Amino acid sequence: MSAPGVDQYGPAGRPPRLLKMTILAILVLPSYMVVGTIGASGNVAHLLALALFGMWLASSVFGLHDPVPYGHPGRAAMMFWIVASCLSYAAMFGGLSGGSDVAARAAADRWILLVLAGTGITLALTESVKTLADIRSVTRWVMGGAAICCIIALVQFQFRINPMEWISSMMVGFQDNGSGSSFQQRDSFLRVAGTTMHPIELSVVCSMLLPLSIWWALFDSKVRRSIRWSLPVLLVAGNVITVSRTGMLGLLISTVILLPYLPKLARQWSFVVIPVAVSVVFLVVPGMVSTLFYSATAGAADSSITYRTDDYPLAWRLFFDRPLFGLGPGSWMPVDMKNIFDNQYLSTVATMGGIGLVALLAYFMVPFFACLIAARHANSTEMRLLCGAIAAAMLVAAISAGTFDAMSFQTFALICPLFIGLAGTVWLSVKQQMEKPFANSNPVFPAANSRGL
Repeated sequence: MSAPGVDQYGPAGRPPRLLKMTILAILVLPSYMVVGTIGASGNVAHLLALALFGMWLASSVFGLHDPVPYGHPGRAAMMFWIVASCLSYAAMFGGLSGGSDVAARAAADRWILLVLAGTGITLALTESVKTLADIRSVTRWVMGGAAICCIIALVQFQFRINPMEWISSMMVGFQDNGSGSSFQQRDSFLRVAGTTMHPIELSVVCSMLLPLSIWWALFDSKVRRSIRWSLPVLLVAGNVITVSRTGMLGLLISTVILLPYLPKLARQWSFVVIPVAVSVVFLVVPGMVSTLFYSATAGAADSSITYRTDDYPLAWRLFFDRPLFGLGPGSWMPVDMKNIFDNQYLSTVATMGGIGLVALLAYFMVPFFACLIAARHANSTEMRLLCGAIAAAMLVAAISAGTFDAMSFQTFALICPLFIGLAGTVWLSVKQQMEKPFANSNPVFPAANSRGL
């Protein structure tokens, strides 16, 4: 912001329609529906995100806009993540990581495409979303997609039918690659995935989006209040019906991080709403609270926990065999299903080595700390809460990545770059506010040419 009350770090941008369409596709269209000739990288959201990256790259190369002034800590961490992925990729194809077959090399190709797709989302968002009004505009698309995702999950949970089959049947030219898992049994409950690939992924995505939905509900006056406040309710419900320990942990993290940044009245209401919400779950869905409590305290009695802990010796053995660059990004394809790493950090240390592990931690945690710093210096309640919401989402991502192979799930893998891009917007906005606290013109950061994006 160039002055108190001015919520932009440069001339107002206009979020590209392609960015909004990509956001909606990430949350609504199934990532397991792909163009057969392309494979796992051929789902709609992935292709749109790659198009964003291509357009950003072309506009930079041909001088339609200058990306240099838009540097922020999240972008630096993202570049480190790209470099680590490329180094591991080059080591694999150069023979430094041992032998590799055609399937492993194809998996590494898909990994690089996924990284570039996420990069396109982050860069396009930070360089075109410049004001709080722009963020509210983009968030409407995010919340629209989230609402559809959660409503489908509720239909799956209540009626045990899968509307995603109807959506898939209308996607002419696409085919199911078999990676989706819409239903899973846990005790007496049927866990659901909504529009995502797996119930755990749905729970994490709901936890990440919940803080942003609360910010949006409080500050977007262009949307009816009843609609705005229905989104946090839907996201909590979508999380709960996954019957996921990871989801409950995500809700706890979101609550702890966001509470200090809420306006005083909203914070007071939260101490009423949270116990009421738990009571409603207890009354409306009998057995849900006890099932979640047992799942959280089962320890070694739960095979889903022991499967994860049994992977540690294998992961560390693979790491010590190739400590720098690992086996190659995305290339671990075990014969025994028990050797699938249900932990993104274990998967990364095995496939990308120590450099990859450090880069992954930076990818999650640098935007988190950057948003906390920005929140400390922001000059409005709205901006502070927005910073806190983005920080909460990134911490949920970082901790949840230790409970499942997160980057193998494309809704999660493409939602993270969205929040990193938003982290860049708030960082640059607060930076502008601090550098020019009394000026209201001649912004430091030039506007990105929306035609180039």
